[in-house]
Amino acid sequence: MTSTRPLRADAARNRRLLLTAAADEFAERGLDASVADIARRAGVGKGTVFRHFATKDDLIAAIVLDRIDALNAVGEKLLEAADPGAALLEFLTVAAHQRQQRDLSFLQEAGGLTAEVTRVRDEMFQTVHRLVDRARAHGAVRADVTGSDILLLMCAPNYVTSYVRDASPDLWRRYLAIIFDGLRPEGAHPLPHPPPAAP
Repeated sequence: MTSTRPLRADAARNRRLLLTAAADEFAERGLDASVADIARRAGVGKGTVFRHFATKDDLIAAIVLDRIDALNAVGEKLLEAADPGAALLEFLTVAAHQRQQRDLSFLQEAGGLTAEVTRVRDEMFQTVHRLVDRARAHGAVRADVTGSDILLLMCAPNYVTSYVRDASPDLWRRYLAIIFDGLRPEGAHPLPHPPPAAP
């Protein structure tokens, strides 16, 4: 499925087209999306799909890897931000916006996680923990909030709005603001249960 050699420009372009087309197809049709439909949407032949991805599971893993890798890159850059509280809020905003564009969370368990997806996911988890540690040390979030809490809350703004018929595409921003206000130390009350173990 992958090679250590860099892809030629046209091959790299086709791979990007395929990942985008596949993400759109899976978002619209779920796992029933066919390789033929993905190829047609990308404007390439089925043979091109299989030159890049030997199986449909390989394609799914590549999409998941692409999304997690992009989110982790944002998080790592934000670790250098001067304001750790604003950095954490920006990371959560990017994560929610990514999910609003295409909620492909169901793909993560579709074909089982590859070793590479697991490795990058674990890196992203560690990045989230570091963002939270910095925000907590800076006094931007309450002292009893952990990275594990944030990892569980990342999908909450989009999950909540999924229950609203014909919801505005930006409604998730309202619930992210409510969640983030709940993370602030001002007026915080002790939490009734300990956090879950770190992933």
